[in-house]
Amino acid sequence: MKHFPARILAVAPYSGMQAAMERVAQDYPNIQLDIFTGDLEDGVSIVRSHIREDYDCIISRGGTAQLIRTSTDIDIPVVEIPLSVYDMLRSMRLAENYTREYAIVGFPSITKVAHVLCSLLGKQVGIHTVQDADETQALLVRLQRDNCRTIIGDMVTHAIAQNMGMNAFLITSGPESLHEAIDQAITISAGSRRLRQENLFYRHMLRGQRENFIAMDEGGAVFLADPNELRSDFLEVFRNKLPAIPPHGVLKSYHDFNGRLFDISAQWLHMGSKQYALFQYHVTRIPYHNKRHGIYFYNRQECEYLFHSSLYSISGVLGELDTTVQSVAITRQPVVVLGEPGTDKDQIARLLYLRSKLCTNTFVVVDCASPVDKIWDFLLNHHNSPLNDIDNTIYFRCFDQLSAGQADELLAFLQMSDIDTRQRLIFSCSYAAEETASPRLLQALQQVGAFLLTLPPLRYRADEIVSLASLYLGRLNLELGKQISGFDSDALQQLRRFSWPGNYTQFQRILRELATLSDSYYIHSNAVAEILNRERGITTSRSLTPYSFGAEQTLDEIIHLAIGHALAAHGGNQTAAARQLGISRSTLWRYTRDSGSGH
Repeated sequence: MKHFPARILAVAPYSGMQAAMERVAQDYPNIQLDIFTGDLEDGVSIVRSHIREDYDCIISRGGTAQLIRTSTDIDIPVVEIPLSVYDMLRSMRLAENYTREYAIVGFPSITKVAHVLCSLLGKQVGIHTVQDADETQALLVRLQRDNCRTIIGDMVTHAIAQNMGMNAFLITSGPESLHEAIDQAITISAGSRRLRQENLFYRHMLRGQRENFIAMDEGGAVFLADPNELRSDFLEVFRNKLPAIPPHGVLKSYHDFNGRLFDISAQWLHMGSKQYALFQYHVTRIPYHNKRHGIYFYNRQECEYLFHSSLYSISGVLGELDTTVQSVAITRQPVVVLGEPGTDKDQIARLLYLRSKLCTNTFVVVDCASPVDKIWDFLLNHHNSPLNDIDNTIYFRCFDQLSAGQADELLAFLQMSDIDTRQRLIFSCSYAAEETASPRLLQALQQVGAFLLTLPPLRYRADEIVSLASLYLGRLNLELGKQISGFDSDALQQLRRFSWPGNYTQFQRILRELATLSDSYYIHSNAVAEILNRERGITTSRSLTPYSFGAEQTLDEIIHLAIGHALAAHGGNQTAAARQLGISRSTLWRYTRDSGSGH
């Protein structure tokens, strides 16, 4: 009798778990394990769209597994990925790197393990059991009202807590839990598997597809579709595309529908003497924007997608700057975002847009670092220039890259045309660590009434490195499918002492590299030392370059330049820099604060 390998459908609630399952699946070469990402109802939709593919068993976790199991139209056995005490302990350790005050929220499968573990360890932790997303939302509102700022939970809890501005640590599943689930699924498959007659047409349409689908005949009548996607508005869009589908090959297109951008592919499939058009589509997760001569146009969803990848998107990372950003965002006042390279000024510009009343309109980026001659005439003279529109946000990126004449011409045009009354204007300017922003440029920008918003370099937040690293490590665990609990003590000291010349961009890159390479539950000091030594080799020559004073510089500029060099030479250590300069630490701090405020 021919042997048929177990065919298992796995639905991971987050992308990091999918990556972890793909690694574990390498230990099972004799099964077919197809893995997709979807949480709760999205996970159920994935199963429904693949239900005709003859899977023997389904693997999922938490609330998603419960929803799949209780769906009346799904009759495939479901194995729930167990939550081990090791999974819970890793999440608690990671949260405790940030704070000792937190609560655990989740479905019974999570809180049962939490109660056992906290009892064994003698920990007094608030543990709250919920049954659905609505109950989770209400509970988190109450906890936030009671000044609880940090939550440990499953994907549902994690997403809701983040949207509420709370610090959230996701309970990730380790390889031991995934092995146990796959072993159980293989056992169930061996006992319940039966041969099903294969329909080649259906299998060709559905195998390996993550998109929604609709099949139509040549006249536009629906032949087959996901029952949840039979929407008349979509059907009309697809019927209009039928004449454009090539006889051979695939038609690729995009369609903006009610502010959501859909990626659509279509092709003809033959069954006997008939042919059918197969449409597959999904909401695009890759930023898709229009571009013209160095001018880019983004909508709200695209900006949210781009901002979500930044360190600033994690609750608490902005620190004291968060209040200022919130206050400025709700006004129409022009803003200048100042900062050293690597402070991620583009993300702050997006955040100002996302928090403003104009976030449903277009976010226009004018890249002043592009060849300006190609955009200048279009920007200032063409009737389709974005400057002639209303109620958009226009971001002049790298404004300091313009020549003095170009900057003056653009600012004069903005003033004379009163554009700031019709549009929201944001500018970004960079300056090197040993310098200050150009006084001439700042004075010109202030003539249009711009608010100066300065981003502090990472070395000014050395005391926060541990908490920032823990928060970002939680994000990396989610993305990479890791279960890293933190850093050893020597590793943390090395991160604190490093000067971070590349600021937040360098910080994210190094932490991602450390997490990617780590094969244990902790990141060790030898790995940190190796990467930081490499970074020092790249930046040492630049940071120790001799400097000179020009006759045109003011005394304040000379003082700030000397302080910048002293801080760079001592790796951001303010005490050592003050000792070298012969001033008190409070005096040095006052100068760095004044420099950071742009005055």
